[in-house]
Amino acid sequence: MSTITRPRDHLRPPAEERQQEAELTRGLFAADERVFATIYRQWSPLVRTMATRTLGDAREAEDVTQLVFLAAWRGRSGFRPDKGPLGAWLVGITRRKIVDALAARTRRLRLIDAAADASTATALRRGDAGPDSVLDRVLLADEISRLPLPQRQVLRMAFYEDLTQRQISERTGLPLGTVKSHARRGLHRLRHRIEQNRPSDTDE
Repeated sequence: MSTITRPRDHLRPPAEERQQEAELTRGLFAADERVFATIYRQWSPLVRTMATRTLGDAREAEDVTQLVFLAAWRGRSGFRPDKGPLGAWLVGITRRKIVDALAARTRRLRLIDAAADASTATALRRGDAGPDSVLDRVLLADEISRLPLPQRQVLRMAFYEDLTQRQISERTGLPLGTVKSHARRGLHRLRHRIEQNRPSDTDE
């Protein structure tokens, strides 16, 4: 719509707020850490609230908040004041990071399904046992702790830090193919152990 690009002088903040915005922008571009701390104090409550409302998890929301401002710091050269105020730019980053967090949650659930046998996966989908149940988490953590160290490290990064295999490769310095191999072998071992430990009908 044409109203998006049309000057909106009647909506501009008072002179003092415009001056503060300009000072914060200059400080951001200059990589002034004290100015960035001010930016964080001013906008982090909004970012955290947005993340909490969408994700429904305070811990995840806090993680997203940290990621938003880390991305803002690293990508500060990409901020274009002529295209919108600083707050709007941060809101845009927040929305992208929330989408990333939701995608990571989906990846984690897929990994859990891959590690479980068919009957367990079916039960989870029916709602007989929620993927966030304390017992499921404890059992999964216990089984992962029994894996060989390389497989254990890779799967812990995937399950609990929501890292992709490429991110795990970058963090550990391992070739991507090696990470994929450790993940594949680790998941195979998990499936095997879950199958061994699953109670049979005669145990009930």
